Amino acid sequence: MTPQTNAQTTPRTAPQAILETRGIGKTFGSVLALREVSMGVAAGQVTCVLGDNGAGKSTLIKILSGVHQHDTGSYLVDGEEVRLSSPRDALDRGIATVYQDLAMIPLMSVWRNFFLGSEPRKGLAFDVGKARRVAREELRAMGIDIRDVDQPVGTLSGGERQSVAIARAVYFGARVLILDEPTSALGVKQAGVVLRYIARARDRGLGVVFITHNPHHAYPVGDRFLLLNRGASVGEYGKDEITTQELTTLMAGGAELEELAHELGRE
Repeated sequence: MTPQTNAQTTPRTAPQAILETRGIGKTFGSVLALREVSMGVAAGQVTCVLGDNGAGKSTLIKILSGVHQHDTGSYLVDGEEVRLSSPRDALDRGIATVYQDLAMIPLMSVWRNFFLGSEPRKGLAFDVGKARRVAREELRAMGIDIRDVDQPVGTLSGGERQSVAIARAVYFGARVLILDEPTSALGVKQAGVVLRYIARARDRGLGVVFITHNPHHAYPVGDRFLLLNRGASVGEYGKDEITTQELTTLMAGGAELEELAHELGRE
């Protein structure tokens, strides 16, 4: 298990890297939320960002998606250093973020949610026919089997709602898809559904940043793994450099796990 050095160096990314950070940091007053974190994601690649609560994952997401600006280091998109001013700025560069709350309206239909805020028009009117047709076709193209695009999105399972959000981002031109804990509130079966759609997005040539605290969800689809702890990088690894068990141990802290096992062991 040999980590790639994270601070002060450029991470190893494929030549076609779309998104890259080099030693970025962020503070909020006296709180150091992120310190010298480097990562990259290329087209057709899944980079998993793992860490426990308070590790800095949310801060990193918000920098990548344009909600916050980094204070130190460099953020590059297509090799060009940028400072994103807003989520719209990120979207214009092809960086889409799907948050845990999904930004969906449960009582609205699947197709209305698919086009929410970007409705197709025919003259001044909402082109309902096109919206229904495109939503159905795009979901099918992603391999998503929704029984009826007229049904309220709130009647879908958690995994199906996540898949609709992913398909929506792909349709509106995402080149990098940032997924914020998409499997955290799902059971085993529904988590598997979401992982399949992440793999399909990857296979369609998107770069995917998969944020999670579950190494057993990350490892099957991940190509690279960035581990965070208290705002700092523990290391960045390729899939051939680390195992699921090693990911788990690094996330939990090997010493803490051993101490807990000793404490809970029978006399």
